[in-house]
This record gives sequence, C-alpha cells and structure tokens, in this order.
Amino acid sequence: MDTPTYQRIKQEIDSSDVFLFMKGTPVFPQCGFSAAVVQVLSASGVKFKSMDVLQEPDIREGIKSFSDWPTIPQLYVKGEFVGGCDIVREMYEDGELAQVFSDNGIPATPMA
Repeated sequence: MDTPTYQRIKQEIDSSDVFLFMKGTPVFPQCGFSAAVVQVLSASGVKFKSMDVLQEPDIREGIKSFSDWPTIPQLYVKGEFVGGCDIVREMYEDGELAQVFSDNGIPATPMA
C-alpha cells in the first residue's frame, strides 16, 4: 500500500517515539476511549504526539487498514502498533506498558 494517505500515516508515526491517533486532542478528547489512553500516557509521564482523526477523514479510515485494527484510538511506540484503548489500559495496569517504554528507551516519569 503506497498511497498518499499511507505515506502520511507512516510519516506521522515516525515523527515521534510515541504517537497516538485519537478522536479530539489530548486537551479536549472527543471520545471516552481516546480520553482513557491520554490519561494512561499522562499518568505514565511519557511525551507523545497525536493526531485528531476527526479533522482528517482520510487518515481516520486509512489508519484502520494500515494497522489492521478497526477502532480508534491507536497507539504506536517506536513505529510499532501497540493497541487500542482496552489493550493499552490493560498493559498499563499490568506494568507491561512501562516495560515497553523502558525497552524502547523512552523516558517515563510516572505520576505518584
């Protein structure tokens, strides 16, 4: 798949060690699932970039086939798809997400 949308998605993912495709923005999430992932990332103390797919209809549809994952939000770490809301939340609760950040050399300062 070598479409302009695919290239843009790849470029966005590669622009940051931690990238989140979400509905809304980190300051003003537009769905509970996106808000939950932002909350997990914030609690983890990780810097991340995001894209509001509600503003980008091509990306909103394209990211689903790019990752072969039907829902948004979608979290990527070092270019690798991690998962959606339920997976990210579970990984956070189990300590797996912190390990992913650590294994990839991503600074994380969890909130106390």
